[in-house]
Amino acid sequence: MTQKNIERYAVIGNPISHSKSPLIHTEFAKITKQILSYTAELVEPGQVQNFITTFANNNGKGLNVTVPFKLDAFELATDLTDRAQRAGAVNTLTLKDNKVFGDTTDGTGLLNDLIKNHQQTIKNKHVLILGAGGAVRGVLEPLLLENPASLVIANRTVSKAQQLADDFSSFGNISACGFNELDNKQFDIVINGTSASLSGDLPPLPDNLFSEHACAYDMMYAKEATVFMKWSKQQGADTVLDGLGMLVEQAAESFYIWRGVRPETKTVIKMLKVKS
Repeated sequence: MTQKNIERYAVIGNPISHSKSPLIHTEFAKITKQILSYTAELVEPGQVQNFITTFANNNGKGLNVTVPFKLDAFELATDLTDRAQRAGAVNTLTLKDNKVFGDTTDGTGLLNDLIKNHQQTIKNKHVLILGAGGAVRGVLEPLLLENPASLVIANRTVSKAQQLADDFSSFGNISACGFNELDNKQFDIVINGTSASLSGDLPPLPDNLFSEHACAYDMMYAKEATVFMKWSKQQGADTVLDGLGMLVEQAAESFYIWRGVRPETKTVIKMLKVKS
């Protein structure tokens, strides 16, 4: 196969140089013996449509989408999966027959990391999610389909959390509150979906938030433990995790959508931990 005929994939964002996606998907291709190229592409605001068209015309078959273009991807997709429609955001585009198919793999990535990699159980557990942005919206449906005893969304602006609870109420026992309403409540799984970790901040959380054998999960990841992870350990959370596994698992779901092959992920997660 000539270089010209190799099927192309990429992640688009701005900024994008920090992305681990090329490393992850290149490793997936090796594991599954797939021949493809995967690159990170910087796209300027307002140029997503032009980029997609040019990419598709040059043997581009699929794109991952990261900040700040997930909403653009949602609006530009000609076809959406049900889960992408409900999440209101897209992180995976498949380019085929002059169509742009949009999907979201974040929720599947989170669940696979929690359940498959860390043997956590969602069913009958009390789950708390911090934040009410796009990252949270993308994981609510798959979490609720696991039948937790309850799922509470806590956010500074309660109306945003309440809107999410209303939007997903048909999937299970979901409610909303402010951070100041968490006193004297305990949870089995606490997921930080805020961007506070990126700036080294912590949502205003009360002590004694974790029940016995609780799990704390930060959807962000960094070389060092995040502020939320450090706080969770100090508060006695039994299991404290970052979002690196979620990153790899959502990438594996994208790879499966594109190639019809599901790559093994544990060796890739291990490799990234060594490199980071």
